[in-house]
Amino acid sequence: MTSRISSRTRSAAAAMLCGAALLAALSPAHSAINPPIHMTHGIEYMSGGIGSDEAELMETVAPRWPATFEFAIKDHKGADFAAGVHVTVRSSNGTALLDDVVSGGPFMVARLDPGTYEVEARLLGNTLKQTLHVLPGAPARVAFVWPAGTDMASAGTRAVQ
Repeated sequence: MTSRISSRTRSAAAAMLCGAALLAALSPAHSAINPPIHMTHGIEYMSGGIGSDEAELMETVAPRWPATFEFAIKDHKGADFAAGVHVTVRSSNGTALLDDVVSGGPFMVARLDPGTYEVEARLLGNTLKQTLHVLPGAPARVAFVWPAGTDMASAGTRAVQ
């Protein structure tokens, strides 16, 4: 009787092991990893969004950060997200808080205190500027969209879905 239980136990364990191996094989090879958080002049920021998993992760975390910047290149057919954008954020008195930091993807988030900021985004010699108002407890978001003709091959882009 003991050998029967033992063989049944071995069969059940083998079946469970095969099932676990099958689940592991069907799982994604990797999951999105948070891009690193950087700090300059006492301001934390994070950028990323290359690939659908990382873009989804950045969209998920964005509401938890006071400021979100999005970068894209648009033509009459649609838009492509842009990476490698040089970003400068200045306080209302002109002090550079983020000074020429480079985005690692089409999204950048920053821990800015409530206030008004001038944000400058440069992509391959084309500069866009916008004012950003960060209110207490309410995340602010601004999109920088360059017109077609900006050299997308060097910008590191992916199609907007």
